[in-house]
Amino acid sequence: MANPKPIPEPRWPALVAGLAVGVLFYLMPDPLTVGPPWLPLVLIAAMLIPAKLFHHTGRVQLNDVFAYLGLAITTAALASSLILLILRLPKHLDPPGELLRAAAELWVSNVLVFASWYWRLDGGGPNERDQRHSHQSGAFLFPQMTLSEELKKTLKQHPWNPGFIDYLFLAFNTSTAFSPTDVPVLTRWAKVMMIVQSSISLAALALVAARAVNIL
Repeated sequence: MANPKPIPEPRWPALVAGLAVGVLFYLMPDPLTVGPPWLPLVLIAAMLIPAKLFHHTGRVQLNDVFAYLGLAITTAALASSLILLILRLPKHLDPPGELLRAAAELWVSNVLVFASWYWRLDGGGPNERDQRHSHQSGAFLFPQMTLSEELKKTLKQHPWNPGFIDYLFLAFNTSTAFSPTDVPVLTRWAKVMMIVQSSISLAALALVAARAVNIL
């Protein structure tokens, strides 16, 4: 008996995450954004909404192109705000309240941006993972991948493929514990990205929060 056709994973969580990043940068203090505050949100929506539509119509290559452009915009917005924050911090130009707000928004944006990158890159990306009945290999070793087929069936984890929430959990742990906790990292590109994510989280939580309460 032939295996049933794999069920594509939903794309709406990644769309919501991308738009949420745009909203966070819209709410960012003006000195910490490049250009008008609405620009990142408009550009992100202009990329991710067509990407969702292209996926719905089966135009995989266009879906990838627009999705990567949307991720590039969110990453550029995150990097620019972080750089502006670091440059302004020694000059004491921003009141503690704004710094705390900016730190929180950067921290959440950091989690969402890197969760989106992990989801988009791991195992060839969601379009390739959709072609497989079960996720067997990738940049991350999820606990479900180590289970036997019998145990997966017992735990109702068969077939299993990672979804956006799995990568969001991974990114959240990386930003809070500065490690992937229960998901070992197997590839060098993923290790480099986690170093960058942890560094951004450390800057947002330690440097900015410390300055905001007059420790620095």
